[in-house]
Amino acid sequence: METGVIIVGAGPVGLMLAGELHLGGVNVTVFDKLPAPSGESRALGFNRRAAETLDQRGLLAGLGAFRWGPMGHFGGVRFDLGMLEEDHSGVLGLSQARTEDMLAARLTELGVVVHRGVEVTGVREESDGVVVTCQGPEGPGEHRARYVVGCDGPHSTVRAAADIPARHWEATRGMYTAELTGITLRPRPIGERLPGGHMVVCTPLGEGRCRIVVHDKDLPPHQDPATLTFPQIADAWQKLTGEDIRHASAQWMWACNNAAALATEYRRGRVLLAGDAAHAMPPLAAWGLSAGLQDAANLGWKLAAHLAGRAPEHLLDTYHGERHPVGEQLIRNAQAASMLYLGDAAMDPLRGVLGELMEHKEAAGQLAGIVSGLGIGYDLGPGEHPLLGRRMPPQQELTRPEGTRTRVAELLHSARGVLILTEGTAAADKTARLAADWSDRVDVVTATWTTKAATATEAVLIRPDGYVAWTAPGSDRDLTDVLGHWFGTPGATHRTGARA
Repeated sequence: METGVIIVGAGPVGLMLAGELHLGGVNVTVFDKLPAPSGESRALGFNRRAAETLDQRGLLAGLGAFRWGPMGHFGGVRFDLGMLEEDHSGVLGLSQARTEDMLAARLTELGVVVHRGVEVTGVREESDGVVVTCQGPEGPGEHRARYVVGCDGPHSTVRAAADIPARHWEATRGMYTAELTGITLRPRPIGERLPGGHMVVCTPLGEGRCRIVVHDKDLPPHQDPATLTFPQIADAWQKLTGEDIRHASAQWMWACNNAAALATEYRRGRVLLAGDAAHAMPPLAAWGLSAGLQDAANLGWKLAAHLAGRAPEHLLDTYHGERHPVGEQLIRNAQAASMLYLGDAAMDPLRGVLGELMEHKEAAGQLAGIVSGLGIGYDLGPGEHPLLGRRMPPQQELTRPEGTRTRVAELLHSARGVLILTEGTAAADKTARLAADWSDRVDVVTATWTTKAATATEAVLIRPDGYVAWTAPGSDRDLTDVLGHWFGTPGATHRTGARA
C-alpha cells in the first residue's frame, strides 16, 4: 500500500498532523528517532487557540483534568483579561508529555503506527514523490511517499535535506531548566526578576514536584545539553536565590538558549515543514508548541484534500502563505517579550509605559490576542464581516430544528468544512442548493444561533481548521467561488474511506 505522507518527528506537532491527515483519508507513516517518548515536558500547557484547535477534534477530554488560567502578561507586564469580552485564558501546568500521550493514544485508536527508533538520514524528491532514507533497528532502508513533512525540531534533518534556508538569530544568553521532585519551593510562576537582568521561575506541579528555570546572564549561551549536571543547576539557583536545592532529585534537565530561526519556505515541492522545524524560538509560555499545533491544523486538511484529488495544488501554497507570516510574528513577539521579561532595570521605563497602556481595553486586547493566539487572522477574501478570516469561536452554540444544542467545535470533529445556515432565513434553501455539489467534503447545518453574538450571521462557511472563509451578509465573493477555492472542483469523485 502506498504511503501518502511520511511525517518525521513524533512530538505533539507530528502526532497532531498524523491524526489530521488520517481524518482526511491519507495513509500516513510517522518516524521518530527516539526509541520511546522522552517524557520531558519543555512546555507546560498551551494557549487558548491551541486548546480550541484540540477541542475542534474532540481531543481536550483525552487530556484528563487540567487547569485553565489567565495568561495575562506580556513579557512580565501584567494586564487584566477580565476587561475583555472574550475568554483568552489558556491551559496551565499541563505537561507536554501528557499532551503527547493523548495524541499518541488517539493515533493508536485510528490505526496509525508510529515507528520509533528510526532516524531519518535523508530526503530525495522524485517526479512523483519523495524517497526518505532511514537508519532503524533493522539497518538502513528507504521508504517512498508522495509528500514528506518535517516535524523534527529546530535542527531539522528534513529541512536540511531539502536545502531550505532559514534565517537565524544567534543566542546571546543561556538558561537551565529542570523538573524536580522531593522539594517544595516558593512559587514564581511567571518569573521573579532579580537585579542585574537575572530571573528565576518556579512552577509547582503537585506535592513535592516543581519546574524551575534559571535565567542567569552569566551562563554561557552555548552548552551541550548532554554535559549539563544537576550540581550546575543547583549552584546557579543558589547563586540567584540563596536557596539550596541539592537534596532534590532532577527528573530531567535541559540547557538551552535564546536562539531563534525561521525557515524561508514552509513548502518546497513535496517537502513541507511544521512546528519547530519551521519556526524555532526560545521557550516562552509554550508559544512554539501552540503555534505548531495550529500549523498541523492548517496543513492537514489541505494536504489531504490535494492527495485525494479534491483540491488543486495551489491549496498547498496557502499553507506557507498563511502560516509563514504567523511564524514571523511569533519570532518578533517572542523577542519583544524576552527583552521585557529578561531585561535589567534599564527596561523599567518601558515596562511602566506599557503597563499604563494595558489599562486600556483596546491595547490589552491586542496583546491578549498575541498571547492567546486569538488575534490570528488570514486574508480570506474581500468583505466587511468581522469574522471573515478569523476563527469561528468554537463555544458558539446552535439549536437544531429538533431542539438539540451543539457547539461549533463539535461540528468540526470530522475535519470537514461546515456551512451553517440560520433557520428561517429566505436564502437558506438557495444557499444549501449551491453547496450541494460539495456535500462530500462540506457539511451543511441548518439551525438557529443560541449564542446572541453570532446572530448577525445568516450563513457562515467554516474551514476544517476553524477559520471563517465566507459569510452572508459580509462577504463580497460568491459562495460557489469560495467553495471551489478551498474545497476544489464541485462534484469531484471521492470514495468515502479511500486512503490517499
